[in-house]
Amino acid sequence: MEIGLQDALQQFNIGKGAWYGWIDSSLGMVYSNLKLNDETAVVPTEEEVNQKIAELQWEQNRRNSYGSIADQLDMMYWDGVNGTTVWADHIAQVKSDNPKPV
Repeated sequence: MEIGLQDALQQFNIGKGAWYGWIDSSLGMVYSNLKLNDETAVVPTEEEVNQKIAELQWEQNRRNSYGSIADQLDMMYWDGVNGTTVWADHIAQVKSDNPKPV
């Protein structure tokens, strides 16, 4: 799943409900078309929104790459039985493939 503008905007002004909208929906859902629906809300900068998108995408990518808890526990069990490092190698690969954004 690709993380987008709306996913990031939901992370700002939590608890305010529909604090943002679009000036003109025909222009698309882009940052430059953002409208404030709640005067008590603070509009994040475009840079803050882009940073949040990168952070959320990183989390999603890692979550998908790790696999299920059941699969990870199975890897750990068989590593213990066989004396291997399949699980640790898998986790290291996921972290390497999906480095944390700065």
